[in-house]
Amino acid sequence: MSDPVLELTGLEKTFNPDTPGEIRVLRGADLTLARGEVVALVAPSGSGKSTLLHIAGLLDGADAGQVKINGRDMGAQSDRRRTETRRDEVGFVYQFHHLLPEFTALENVVLPQLAAGVSDRKARARSEELLTRVGIADRASHRPAELSGGEQQRVAFCRALANGPAILLADEPTGNLDPTTSDTVFAALMELVRDTGLSALIATHNLELAARMDRVLRLDDGVITNGL
Repeated sequence: MSDPVLELTGLEKTFNPDTPGEIRVLRGADLTLARGEVVALVAPSGSGKSTLLHIAGLLDGADAGQVKINGRDMGAQSDRRRTETRRDEVGFVYQFHHLLPEFTALENVVLPQLAAGVSDRKARARSEELLTRVGIADRASHRPAELSGGEQQRVAFCRALANGPAILLADEPTGNLDPTTSDTVFAALMELVRDTGLSALIATHNLELAARMDRVLRLDDGVITNGL
């Protein structure tokens, strides 16, 4: 696989080490994500897929192993450079939207751009474009409590893509939605990912959704294997 955007090599992670409650979550996990590729990560609850995504997105550190983003070894970077990479090159979507309740849908998408130094005018234009792409431009002035679950998650997608990341990491992005809404929201996410040429690693329990991605990986007993 040429020119990978994300490489995880030999990741190990243990919680409560050297105690009776020790939990070895990752046992040498390896993963490569190509540019423009959408990969499903399938695993049962408690298997460590959230931990793996957090390490891949530089939200947490591994006990051993290497994370490379766009060819750069993140373990060799300064804290500042890692923060900049996480802000500019990685987008996150979670099962729960985590939108800021006091701000409108548009403002929730604008804020990460302002934090990255984008002008208010450009940030608003970008936000309006993204909300239009996922079909909720008419809800831009509504706060999260005034939106349905599916609408809230679509705003979360837009927020994750606001700064034009190279990688999208999504942890059960439709897991909190009913089946019909889940399918609609997932279709909006896939269209957005394909249109922007993103690379995406999407953790899901839904095997039907997983089958619609380019490749399916399974996290099993701390290691990654191919297929369902």
